[in-house]
Amino acid sequence: MSNRRLKVALLAGGNSSEREIALRSASQIASALDSTKYELYIIDLCGRNMTYTAEDGTRYEVDKNDFSLTIADRHICFEFALIIIHGTPGEDGKLQGYLDIMGIPYSSCSQTSSTITFDKISTKRAVAGCGVNLAKDILLMRGDKVSGKDIVARLGLPLFVKPNASGSSFGVTRVTAVEQFDATVEAAFAESDEVLIEECIVGREMACGVLITSDRELLLPITEVVSKRDFFDYEAKYTEGLSDEITPAPIDDDIRQRLNRMTLAAYRACRCSGIVRIDFIVTEEGEPYLIEINSIPGMSSGSIVPKQARAAGISLGELYDLVIADKMA
Repeated sequence: MSNRRLKVALLAGGNSSEREIALRSASQIASALDSTKYELYIIDLCGRNMTYTAEDGTRYEVDKNDFSLTIADRHICFEFALIIIHGTPGEDGKLQGYLDIMGIPYSSCSQTSSTITFDKISTKRAVAGCGVNLAKDILLMRGDKVSGKDIVARLGLPLFVKPNASGSSFGVTRVTAVEQFDATVEAAFAESDEVLIEECIVGREMACGVLITSDRELLLPITEVVSKRDFFDYEAKYTEGLSDEITPAPIDDDIRQRLNRMTLAAYRACRCSGIVRIDFIVTEEGEPYLIEINSIPGMSSGSIVPKQARAAGISLGELYDLVIADKMA
């Protein structure tokens, strides 16, 4: 039996506001993976550069011509990429396009699927008609002339103003008065060239982790997110004490079944692969409404999916073993 280890590049960092979160996630995954199976290198992608920092602090540039590293007299050609980059260029499909050209299998959704799921309006259009409930919305393009009063007349108050392509709730605002509208739209445009305005669905927030491989459907225990702010914004997500995350969520079986059904439907409609987290709001009547699909969810110690895996009796390393084995098959 061969003891040869798979050469894995753990691509981390990125160029978005979520860079530091991605680096934290990468560190957590690196410590969870089995070093007897994988020869792992954390590669920091920043701007157009990909660099590996050795234990002695020496930095090495990845050769993007063949996706390799040369350390001393050793040439390391990577055989697999673990993409842990939230936002661009990992979650929006750009990096996947490069890896496809290089012929390197990777852990996340495909380029097409990543592009769809990173773009909120494309996600909603992809899952429409699949039995997934969606909030009413209006899409604004940069330069559009809009009236806050007209928008409120159509969608009511409160409403959410969101960058169409962004993650971790950057630039997302819950608007409770028409006077807030112009400033919140401007903040959202700082993160994206398009802004999505949605009616506010009131209810309980549920996060659903899922992995579908060639031979299994793994639905992780559902998490209820109880934010101590107006909604589960960036601060609530990443500041200890600003939210409670209850796993498994204290919900009835029929609601759990609806969430599981819609999770699988959305995953398949957007042609997802790898570990994905799909978030919903469940109304008082027990109806789930899709919020968003996270194709590269956070994997830091405080993130939701690692907690769900632990509740299911699965280690983070075992979860990625399933992903890698499926993608390498």
